[in-house]
Amino acid sequence: MPVTTDSAERPPLDKQRLAPGHPALPPDLVVEVLEQAASTNAEAIARAWEGAPDGLVVVAEHQHAGRGRLDRQWETPARAGLTFSLLVRPTSPTRAWPWLPLLTGYAVDKALRAHGVADVGVKWPNDVLIGEQKVAGILVERIETPQGPAAVLGVGVNVSTTAEELPVPTATSLLLATGAAPDRTTLLLAVLASLREAYDAWEAGGDASGMRLQESYRAACVTVGRQVRVELPDGSALEGVAREIDPAGQLVVEAAGRRHAVSAGDVVHVRALT
Repeated sequence: MPVTTDSAERPPLDKQRLAPGHPALPPDLVVEVLEQAASTNAEAIARAWEGAPDGLVVVAEHQHAGRGRLDRQWETPARAGLTFSLLVRPTSPTRAWPWLPLLTGYAVDKALRAHGVADVGVKWPNDVLIGEQKVAGILVERIETPQGPAAVLGVGVNVSTTAEELPVPTATSLLLATGAAPDRTTLLLAVLASLREAYDAWEAGGDASGMRLQESYRAACVTVGRQVRVELPDGSALEGVAREIDPAGQLVVEAAGRRHAVSAGDVVHVRALT
């Protein structure tokens, strides 16, 4: 995969390789590249309301008001990251939708591993780490449109971001972690293929499919098995050992001899203590 070690050399995405019909692009995806956007999720949500179909991908070369969980905001330097949102219109039961952020993180993790990035793992529920540092974030939003319910799967990967450009010291980029920044178009195609594969398997449904996703996610999840502190919206916290990811995608924490299942919507933050 072509790389650059010069953080100042940030070429644009190759729109020809992202055009419909390219062999590396799943045939049911359409990619729209924007030079800049406040938030790719907001752009995808607007298009969903306008009737855009399942499979629309909105990518921003420069996202200047990105949103994370709990409305946290950040700005991505132009062409330093990979910031995109995939619009899907699931037919799976609503009770299965909490798996969407988890399968999205798993797909990013899988694509990075396939490109030789070492020490990658998913932190429940919505981060991808290299070692102990965050390299990618996930924000999945459910919306009700005139055409029915839809979801936007938002992904942000730090590619050539320098230490000075990162928002927090606990973050990293592929450049900082590996010494080289991958070609963003190649990486985007790989992540989209991985994400569509995971999503289609989830949509197919069935107990076997659900068990495979649960097992695959658990194997990639660096949260399971660790002592964690789960911070809750009311200001309280739960401290214990993260034992498993249950069939509903919840994190099961054992504390004071009891097991507590918490969903992504129930927590403010999950911190590893060991």
